Amino acid sequence: MLNRRDAMIRLGQIGFGGVALPELLAARQASANEFRHEPTADSVIFVFLWGGPPQQDMWDVKPDAPDGIRSQFKPIDSVVPGIRVSDHMPLFARQTDKTCIVRSLSHGSNNHEPSVYHMMTGRTNPMLAVPRNQRNRREFPFFGSVLSHFSPPSGLPNSVTIPRPIGHDGVTYSGTYSGFLGPRHDPFEQAPANYSNQQAAHPTATMPDLALSRVQARHGLLKIIEEQDRRLQSGKTTADMNEVRDQAMRMVTSDSVRKAFILDHETPGTRDRYGRNEYGESFLLARRLVEAGVKVVSIAWMHIAKNGKAYNVWDNHGGTGPLGTLTGYQMLKEQYCLPGLDRGLSTLLDDLSERGMLKRTLVVAVGEFGRTPKINKDVGRDHWGACQSAILAGGGIKGGQVYGSSDKIAAYPKENPVSPEDFLATMYHALGLAPEAEVPDREGRPHRIVENGKPVLSLFS
Repeated sequence: MLNRRDAMIRLGQIGFGGVALPELLAARQASANEFRHEPTADSVIFVFLWGGPPQQDMWDVKPDAPDGIRSQFKPIDSVVPGIRVSDHMPLFARQTDKTCIVRSLSHGSNNHEPSVYHMMTGRTNPMLAVPRNQRNRREFPFFGSVLSHFSPPSGLPNSVTIPRPIGHDGVTYSGTYSGFLGPRHDPFEQAPANYSNQQAAHPTATMPDLALSRVQARHGLLKIIEEQDRRLQSGKTTADMNEVRDQAMRMVTSDSVRKAFILDHETPGTRDRYGRNEYGESFLLARRLVEAGVKVVSIAWMHIAKNGKAYNVWDNHGGTGPLGTLTGYQMLKEQYCLPGLDRGLSTLLDDLSERGMLKRTLVVAVGEFGRTPKINKDVGRDHWGACQSAILAGGGIKGGQVYGSSDKIAAYPKENPVSPEDFLATMYHALGLAPEAEVPDREGRPHRIVENGKPVLSLFS
């Protein structure tokens, strides 16, 4: 059953108070343009370190902190005098001239689910169930879908999530798709699975290399798309389904789309440089996708253990049985944490710079929260929303700087606190959107893309 707005769109020109529908749409577009400005970036690669990376062991090492709080890692100098990072990030230490380290990102939650939602959408939702917060169409869209809303359609998706969306044990987290904006603005992603028997597949498996004639002939593909959409949403409209079908057919029949997902088109040296593992290949695929024209690529960092389940390995409490009951610090030394991030992120920054792409590509690395100052009994750290560090590079960001600071034990911001709303507003600013820009919900009611947040303009060149 179509709602009133859908019916009006179907009918085309309809007089309403003396104003035809095209005039209404033109007025809405003019209103949206009022809150646009010249962007400093054309695209964003968003590395989400699901679980909560420890600021004290990475980007805000406190060597003078007391025993039981002080990191087991040591600070090392970087290429920028005065900026020091963990000795387990030696490759990143060579990249600080390209980056801004924000050391004062803060919010009030210590739980994964609401923190992911807050960081992805800039909204809080006290109704989220923990831990069963299955995403739904009533919720605010994540930033990639907001940017898709303001971007023209093309043969490529505006937003892609690799290698799979955030979720575990049958739940795909709130804040990871377009919510009330509808399926047209969902990120292109592998169909959310139950995360109980996963394979750490290469991201290239996301887009099969099918012959054009086979795709056009196999109408059964449309049924697969419809079945996936039924799993992802409730209360869809016929117009929404048509949009999903049209976009899906454009994508699977587009030569540029298929080529972007085929990493074999890269030289062996480039693939070795990134690392032939899921993390390195996700970074490489992200570069290929933005190079092809994708607006937002989100890398959802997780690890598929031998039992087939997904784990948010930056949640380095330690003592997780399926991960070998390692300590928190042992987890950080595994390929799925610091070595993979150090290599993949550093190679990405170098590669974008060498190709002349970094200037117009915003690169962001952040988690849903930081970690406690105190080291726990399993020689790891626990959840801590009050303070974390984040990385921004490219896309107009001035490199070689640190913004904000934390106290002596990296527990709370000391100077220039940054909220998730401020952080998202800064990302939107780089892409040419002001916080006052609005998106409509399913009933057509307008909502600001950021409430109570302002871009941190001093980060930009």
